[in-house]
Amino acid sequence: MSQNKNEVDINQLTFEQIKKIRGYLKKLIENEGSDLHVKSNGVIRARINGTIIPFSGSVFSYDDAMVLAKEMLRGRYSEFVENKEIDFVYQFDESNRFRVNIFFQTDGPSFVFRVIPMKIPTIDEMKYPEAVRMFTKESRGLVLVTGTTGSGKSTTLAAMVNEINFTDKKHIITIEDPIEFVHKDRGCIINQRSLGQDTLSFDRALRAALREDPDIILVGEMRDRETIELALHAADTGHLVFSTLHTLDAKETINRIIGMFPYEEQNRIRLSLASVLRGVISQRLIPTIDKKRVAAMEILVKTPTIEKLILENRDIEIREAIEKGRDHYKSQSFDQHIFDIYNTGVITREKAKEYATSASDLELKMNGFNSGKAADVKKPENWKNIDENSAVEEDVFDLK
Repeated sequence: MSQNKNEVDINQLTFEQIKKIRGYLKKLIENEGSDLHVKSNGVIRARINGTIIPFSGSVFSYDDAMVLAKEMLRGRYSEFVENKEIDFVYQFDESNRFRVNIFFQTDGPSFVFRVIPMKIPTIDEMKYPEAVRMFTKESRGLVLVTGTTGSGKSTTLAAMVNEINFTDKKHIITIEDPIEFVHKDRGCIINQRSLGQDTLSFDRALRAALREDPDIILVGEMRDRETIELALHAADTGHLVFSTLHTLDAKETINRIIGMFPYEEQNRIRLSLASVLRGVISQRLIPTIDKKRVAAMEILVKTPTIEKLILENRDIEIREAIEKGRDHYKSQSFDQHIFDIYNTGVITREKAKEYATSASDLELKMNGFNSGKAADVKKPENWKNIDENSAVEEDVFDLK
């Protein structure tokens, strides 16, 4: 029987390219970077504090890139060639792991290594608003964490699962692509499934999860209509469902979910969403004065008013309802949270306005604060920043 031309003969590999890349990964870790970019016929680059900088002076050739792909993937190399892209996790050592994506582009394979923190963050360590902890106490319904790529969604979900794991006794099933934070069973049973390795698709795993006695289901991303519909069904049948969307705020999240369905089905989906939604956490990472990043969060907490606005297609009024519910329901808009962060001295006035939903409204608030009209906000001790990718421009890097 002839061997598939895309199958890798491990005996012919020297693993010299992996050794070379491990040196760059070590340098990335030492400089507290977030990503390493290895591109065929390009120099190796890294993202440090949000900015991409050169890490090598020489070009990484096409042939070296192909060999590196074979050394890293081994038995999965044929899958990569067939699908043209692949995700997996690379264990660097006992303390460091990387989420890796390899994909073909014009010049050949490219690799992106994303640092995965080994230590699972806690809600207290991250200084998240109390509403985040409140969502972990829900017994059923849908909680969404949204934001652009690299806005810290995975970190927030990991902190929420960690909170439940240490404070409750539940069965949690996660469906992820790939698994980033690895949870050990504490009070809970946690079964983590990786797309491609443990299951073929989100909707397939979600459908199976309903027969696996879960209390909580985490779906890494709601990518299509079938997954959304299954998530809504799971939330409606007594499960707590966590998931993510690449949306900017709560209003856009609701519009995106409903808009993914044909017009004739949208009223049904709107009714279902209004019933099962418990909250939306939307995130933006803002560069801090000390060249790190801090998460600003818009938090929608489902109230009778919010439910009515969703049902009546009055989504444009949601932000105002969020702001009005802050004292009683612990909801908050982006601008309310950004104003709080600004008042602690963690971010500059310019960055606060840049990341605000309404820069002009925020500036009015800041002017009132500067004139002594606003209440003083004390800077919290040991303010923590999320160390994930965001577009930040910096001028100087002191590399080790």
